[in-house]
Order: sequence, then C-alpha cells, then structure tokens
Amino acid sequence: MSKTLIRGAKVLGGEPQDVLIDGATIAEVGTGLSAEGAEVIEADGKVLLPGLVDLHTHLREPGREDSETVLTGTRAAASGGYTNVFAMANTFPVADTAGVVEQVWRLGQESGYCDVQPVGAVTVGLEGAKLAELGAMHESAAGVTVFSDDGKCVHDAVIMRRALEYVKAFGGVVAQHAQEPRLTEGAQMNEGVASAELGLGGWPAVAEESIIARDVLLAEHVGSRVHICHLSTAGSVEIVRWAKSRGIDVTAEVTPHHLLLTDELVRSYNPVYKVNPPLRTERDVLALREALADGTIDIVATDHAPHPHEDKDCEWAAAAMGMVGLETALSVVQETMVDTGLLDWAGVADRMSFKPAKIGQATGHGRPVSAGEPANLTLVDTAYRGQVDPAGFASRSRNTPYEGRELPGRVTHTWLRGKATLVDGKLT
Repeated sequence: MSKTLIRGAKVLGGEPQDVLIDGATIAEVGTGLSAEGAEVIEADGKVLLPGLVDLHTHLREPGREDSETVLTGTRAAASGGYTNVFAMANTFPVADTAGVVEQVWRLGQESGYCDVQPVGAVTVGLEGAKLAELGAMHESAAGVTVFSDDGKCVHDAVIMRRALEYVKAFGGVVAQHAQEPRLTEGAQMNEGVASAELGLGGWPAVAEESIIARDVLLAEHVGSRVHICHLSTAGSVEIVRWAKSRGIDVTAEVTPHHLLLTDELVRSYNPVYKVNPPLRTERDVLALREALADGTIDIVATDHAPHPHEDKDCEWAAAAMGMVGLETALSVVQETMVDTGLLDWAGVADRMSFKPAKIGQATGHGRPVSAGEPANLTLVDTAYRGQVDPAGFASRSRNTPYEGRELPGRVTHTWLRGKATLVDGKLT
C-alpha cells in the first residue's frame, strides 16, 4: 500500500497542515507529520479540498464520441480537480434503460480517472411522452439516483408529477431542465435589449421561471425531491428562495459561465457563447452570485457540453449550444466568488463537493478531509494566474468561452482513493 504525505497544505483554506494518505484512505491530519517511505508533496500553502463532484456533465458516450468519450471526459474532470461526475442521459442511444446506464458506469470504472455516476432519462428517448425504466435503472449495477431529460424539459405536468412520485419510493431526485418549449421556439439568446438590437430570437426568463414555479409546487404536492439544473435568472432565484422558505425539498445549481459571462458577449456573434440556458444580464449574474453565497443556490455544476469543431465554427443560428467547463470551473468560481469575498474556500468545498455529493448520493465523495475518510482530494495553487489555452485541454473538444482570458487558480494534484490522477498539473 503506497503512502503520500502532503506537507503544509491549507485544508479548506485554513491554517497549513500535513495530510498523510495511506492506500485509499486519509490516515492522519496534523502538523509535523512524517511517514517512512511516503512520497512527499510540498504543498507550500496551496489549498487542499475534497475531490470535486459535478452533478451535471455531458460525456457524450455512447454515440457522440467525436465530441467526448468517458475516458477523455474523466481525464478532463481529473485535470479540473473532480473525482466524481454525473453523466447526463442525452446520449445515442439515450440512457433510458438499465443496459445503457450500466455501460456508461462500467466505462467510468475502466477509465480510472474519476468515478462516473450515470444520470437516467426521465422519459423514453427524452421525448417527454412516457416514463423511462426509472426503477430498473436504480436497481441496476449503476445504482442510478438522479434522473433528468437535460437538454429537454419535462414539459408535461402529469409526466413530471408521475416521475416525482416514482423516484420518491427509493429516495431519488428528478433534475429538471427548466425551459417551457412553446416560449422558446426559435430562441437563440437571452430575450432583452441585446437580442432586440441583434435581431436574434429571444429566450425569455419567464420560460425558465414558469417551469421552476410549477415544479416546486408539484414537489410539495407529492412530497418528493426536485433539483433545478443550470438556474440562470434573478427571478428563478426568488422562486427557489420562496420554495425553500415553505419547506419544499428543492435544490438548485448554477454553472460557472452563468456566474461570469453576460449576454453582451453575444454581440460578437461568436458561437462559443451560445448555450442553453443562454447567457443572461449583469443583473442576473450578480443575483446568481449572491444566491450561491447565501445558500439559495446549493451547488456549482459545470454543464460540461463538448462539441466538435465543426458544430461551433459556423454561423450563429446553425451552431450547437454548450460549452466545455470541467477544466476551468474552479478557476471561474475563484474569480467570481472567492476573490470577490462572497465565499471562502470552505464554502467552495461545500458548493462543489459536499452538497453535490449529498444531492446525488455519491458514496465516498464529498467527505471531510480527516482521518479515516476516503482519500479523494484536490490541491489548488490559488496564487497562480494564467491565460486559458484550450490546446492543452484533456477534453476532446475545445469549445471554451475563456480562450485567451486570464483566470486565477490552477489544480496541481488530484487523488482518487489515494491514487494520483494528476501530478504537477499533468495527468498520470
């Protein structure tokens, strides 16, 4: 059993401590530790966090391996400090059966870079007409606990109610892509001043907010759990805040790009900024940051959405929606939340590890950095600043909105159950 001694790390941003890893477990946390034969990592004041957990990742396999594979996606995850990701169901074929979710789960096991928990589809083929095999996916080897038609909204209220009732039986959660389809037909960007001036079809905030309002009421009626994917508007924040004040069992996520970027960037007509839900206004961005800080929004999730070059290097209307995010998420959160004083590093650990692991029931992840816990860890050089260069990404795709942008922080090491997957910024 190998041993690793991390010396002088700021655990969750606190005072420097030593952390001894023995095999797959944290053996000891303290000062002045030593261990014969251990590999020593001089942290020099870098921040040590529990391995990050992403509740919303698109790994594309099976079916779109030209965009990403489970292997390349988990390598990207390890590069970004993640030890567990939840793989969305909009693959080809759709992950709506026990067979497909087990395939994705086994591919994750084979990759060795990151644990992969498949998300099961809510409806057959993501078509919104008939419930998928929710129970069979939960009882499969993959043990699915999160179900979502992400990329499409479960727009039928009766289907949504039935899904909430079904997952309640085994403690699962329905993760909703909140988008009223009739209100967003032909939508290309956020509906507002910029869309009017650019002549692009608008995606109104109410299309998101109306679905969230409906679904929190359904969750209250059924007594079940609902999770809101990639919440993006100030109005959505207020609805979730109200729902939580009533005791409704709702959780919500925000993406890094919605914490930093605004719809003003669309004036460039660069399709790298085309995403669903769309980039919103500065007012929305500030409301999302405040809501993440005060706990109204529970977690940060990347919505890592890789696309091949040809799907983005085209005119705006024809371009695919989505951005890669696993390798830049922590840096964006540092810039928008930590460097602004809205969150400390313990808060980052809560929003990017502890809470997403709890929502998704990711066993062994999102655990304290203390003796006896699984050694799922990430070490971050928070003093680093550098320009984003997608040529160095581990992801198969390069559709990042941050190319050439200077961002703070750099993940230097990641450990999955004591095994280093990233050392000095390089994948093992």
